[in-house]
Amino acid sequence: MTSKIIIPKENKMNTAVGIRAMLGVKVEKEAEFMGKPLKIAKLTYAQVKKIQDASKTSGDAEDGFGVMRLVIRLSAEGGESLTDEDFDNFAIDDLAKLSQEIMAYSGMSQGEGKLN
Repeated sequence: MTSKIIIPKENKMNTAVGIRAMLGVKVEKEAEFMGKPLKIAKLTYAQVKKIQDASKTSGDAEDGFGVMRLVIRLSAEGGESLTDEDFDNFAIDDLAKLSQEIMAYSGMSQGEGKLN
């Protein structure tokens, strides 16, 4: 009776180097929302494209609020779980300031959904 010992030839852990090693890394900072600290993350290229597409189709004020909600959902800590009704319970001024800060932090010009 013989036993077979298998020795792995390479480590299956992440061996990426350089910029590839940074894929999926979130860059975050604390912003102020309603007088309290809130973590926001820089938007990825794919997220920026999604916002740009949404802003191209927005025609009225309600669509503009939809873009603002999208920006906050994509970046703010816990934002992905907020419903449209949840957003109705915040002051529009606070939401607008947060959205603008997220966009500026991510390299987008204010309110236009365009890269700087």
